[in-house]
Amino acid sequence: MILLLALLSVLCGEPGLCLEEDGGFTFNGDIRQFAVTSNTLYVATKERLYQLSHGLSLINSLTQRGILKTGNQQDDVQFYRVSEAAEWNATFSINVLLPFTKNDSLISCGVTDDDCGYCEILDLKNISNLLYREHFQVGPLKNSSRSVSFLVDVKKKSQTDAYILTAIQQNKEQPENNKCGINQQAVNLQNTDNKQGGGIFSVTDGASGEPGIKSKGDVEFVDGFQISSTIYLFSNVLSARTNRVRLIWLEGDKSKTDTLRSLRGATLSVSNGERSRLVASSVIPGEQPVLWSGVFGIDGGDTDTELMVFDISPDYSTNTDRDPDFYTSAPTEATPKILKPKAVLFRHSSMTSVLAVRQRGWMVFFIGTGDGQLIKLSVDRNYHAGCPMVLYRTSDDRKVFPKLHLDPVDQKHVYVPFSNQIKRVPVSKCSTYTNLQECWSAQDPYCVWCSSKRSCTFEDDCTDSDWLSIPDESQHKMISHRVEKDTTGQISLKVHTHLTVGEEVSSRFACQFAARSGSICVSNSPPPQFPHCTCILSDRTLPADGLDVTVKFRLGTSPLSQRLRLNDCSNIRGAPSFVLCQECIKAGCGWNKNSCSWANQGKTDVLMTDFLNFHTSYQSVRHYFKVITFNIEQETWD
Repeated sequence: MILLLALLSVLCGEPGLCLEEDGGFTFNGDIRQFAVTSNTLYVATKERLYQLSHGLSLINSLTQRGILKTGNQQDDVQFYRVSEAAEWNATFSINVLLPFTKNDSLISCGVTDDDCGYCEILDLKNISNLLYREHFQVGPLKNSSRSVSFLVDVKKKSQTDAYILTAIQQNKEQPENNKCGINQQAVNLQNTDNKQGGGIFSVTDGASGEPGIKSKGDVEFVDGFQISSTIYLFSNVLSARTNRVRLIWLEGDKSKTDTLRSLRGATLSVSNGERSRLVASSVIPGEQPVLWSGVFGIDGGDTDTELMVFDISPDYSTNTDRDPDFYTSAPTEATPKILKPKAVLFRHSSMTSVLAVRQRGWMVFFIGTGDGQLIKLSVDRNYHAGCPMVLYRTSDDRKVFPKLHLDPVDQKHVYVPFSNQIKRVPVSKCSTYTNLQECWSAQDPYCVWCSSKRSCTFEDDCTDSDWLSIPDESQHKMISHRVEKDTTGQISLKVHTHLTVGEEVSSRFACQFAARSGSICVSNSPPPQFPHCTCILSDRTLPADGLDVTVKFRLGTSPLSQRLRLNDCSNIRGAPSFVLCQECIKAGCGWNKNSCSWANQGKTDVLMTDFLNFHTSYQSVRHYFKVITFNIEQETWD
């Protein structure tokens, strides 16, 4: 028993927190702030600040309890952290937590029990080392998920300065208590270094005074980030009857004042117009255009939610500092640009958070929900979404924290914060797929079929081996075919493999076509070139009951085969119907003007194929793996 207690003490370190066996960490209070660097996590609860490894092992933790001491002057009050056992009369509640990696420091700001702002600069590698402290307001005085803060760079003539951008929730009926004499505006830029004019945390900008962006009405800020020199800031602008989702662009250039005065704005238009509300946000990595994903509450709340994608590339054609909701000097009645979504990707009740990443040609979205689920949604470059997959579900329906982060070390796990826990959840379950068909059918861009291991794995776990995976576009079948007939009456069978493969696999790609009677292709058929194979049939007619053909493929060391039945497209007849169209398309023919024809004769009707695709997608959601109708067999290559 003594040995067991000692072991638990080593694992847990202190009462109320513990590293869990299933890849999680439990804290002694609810999470208030959460930040990630290249290999470390920083988590603030009401009474402690934690430093964790990327694998969620405890490195260090600090109590946030202390005492307030009055200095020589009555208003000179200082906060001093005390040991666990010492008496205390105040708590430092963190509302801003920013790793400043360039300076190897951690900026933590919030409020003490005298309702005044307080900041500490800690050693990024060891939070027990206090580098600087000052009673100064940075960010909101109240803990709020409706205020945001992040570091931004402003390029000047000879250098680039880093500032803290704080965007603070504005409620005109319940303004923040500013008894400590600090009057922050809706959007502020504050120093990160004592060498900057005015000293650390100062909002001043030389002769320009204290620049800031004001809001005309009530505002909830949701997210913000910087890409190159452009700063993006998202908010909900509220009024008694309406809600507008707003985007502000700022250019980090020359000075604080110039940066804030460069504001341009846009309104994000969604399906339910003035009742919609932005719940969560994530930029989609990549080059131009700048794509961004947002979770919107369509009913004005958080219950009926949709995930949408917007192009938020900045528009420099409009005048600066002319916006109906935000201003640096005086409000205007200008009409902002309207941005409409490029796609509505997903509808689900109570989505609370989203993280977007790129994996090869796919966008992958990790979505947190109000009932404790982490859902993965893979979307191709044409915004076609695959089947959503639940990666994790809590046993007690705890809400997922608004921010998710990818493990920056292995990029194979997502940090999912709940009320007093963080889970480190794998981004994929590749190993659960036991054969090539299941691995491909999962439509998971993280997974490849590794030939040497004969298993479904992550791509970087399949070293020195052939591998196969899904293509960059969503497909319901691994192999498709077309049957064409040219003006001389010659029939061609064209087969397309919907795969992504390693370089060596594509160079050794080969195909064989055969029927019961033997070879069916003329000798001068085009040679195979990945991902296509073409067989020009030696016979110019097809049997009335069809021709059964087996196509064998060699893809490195992973051979597979496909059985096809070829029919004369002109003989697929009947009254126009969905069933007839489906039969026509499955036969590799083309549907044109409500009738079936050879695939190269006329353009397939858009409406009918859309209907077919919708039906196929619907069936795939219902049956998932059963939608794959072809047979994959390990063949002996002749």
